[in-house]
Amino acid sequence: MSHDNRLTTKALAPEIRNMLDGARILITGGTGSFGQAFVREILEIAKPERLVIYSRDEQKHFDMEQQFSPSDHPCLRYFIGDVRDLGRLKRALVGIDLVIHTAALKHVPIAEYNPIEAIKTNIIGSENVITAAIETGVQKVIALSTDKAANPINLYGATKLCADKLFVAANNLAGGEPSVFSVVRYGNVLGSRGSVVPLFKGLAAQGVPELPITDPRMTRFWITLRQGVHFVLNCLANMRGGEIFVPRIPSMKLTDMIDVIAPGYPTRVTGIRPGEKLHELMITRDDAINTLEFKDSYIIRPTGVLKLRDAVFEINGEVGKPVGEMFEYSSDKNDWWLTGDDLKHLLAEQEDN
Repeated sequence: MSHDNRLTTKALAPEIRNMLDGARILITGGTGSFGQAFVREILEIAKPERLVIYSRDEQKHFDMEQQFSPSDHPCLRYFIGDVRDLGRLKRALVGIDLVIHTAALKHVPIAEYNPIEAIKTNIIGSENVITAAIETGVQKVIALSTDKAANPINLYGATKLCADKLFVAANNLAGGEPSVFSVVRYGNVLGSRGSVVPLFKGLAAQGVPELPITDPRMTRFWITLRQGVHFVLNCLANMRGGEIFVPRIPSMKLTDMIDVIAPGYPTRVTGIRPGEKLHELMITRDDAINTLEFKDSYIIRPTGVLKLRDAVFEINGEVGKPVGEMFEYSSDKNDWWLTGDDLKHLLAEQEDN
């Protein structure tokens, strides 16, 4: 059976390229998986005046610079800095138009063991980005969130929920300043650093006796890096401020994923790790009253932002429709599931990019 045509990465609209041409853009956590995919996409489709990679790890800066060299791409700037450092952020954001905030501590068990470090980066760091953006006159800031922020049960998810709330409320904080803030929330990223796909592939290549799975019933939402980049860019072009954008993406059981990655390989059930869910949520039932449905996505409308109280939220000219009051967007109740052929297609598309 052929893959669902919704899986195909769509070409970006001309207005998105127009938004990027001549723009001065900064991405926090820019040396990570998303940051590298984002930079690759921007350099392929647009001609920004400045594209700043902001990250605290000098080795990752060095490694990334071998792939994306300022001598080949004069718009690139590699800026060492931590989102915990407000002064450094203010310096980096001078003259910047657009910010994509991806910097975060993301590993659930590590955050459980080191909670204050996750709080410093994910919450205080996010507040620093907001403050620096307002004070330097950044036009648009969009923050990357996670499905773990919806009804969180772990420290990482709780910090990301706090960050989501900070970015929505930042539209009040900005007052009459030009800065607007929104959030993008999506699920697991195929092939990103720390994803189970390279983990399972690596373990199988090592010849381990069994692949570890936490629970055979476990489901997750899945998106590719390039799809994530395109979704963020589309949201950046359409944002009014205060929205939490959620893409419509497929689910898959981890056991079905292993059947594609390492067919026939023995598995061992290890049990759910601390802070881990059996299934993930992206929109809770409590958020349904504020949720609008679009062809390819949802928007959770901002509450408590007075200047956006009567705003009409659109995506590419499409006006959203309210969902039912019992609506819930969860990975186990999704109406879109990846087949084995779908996954093979997505992995092949990702390798081509």
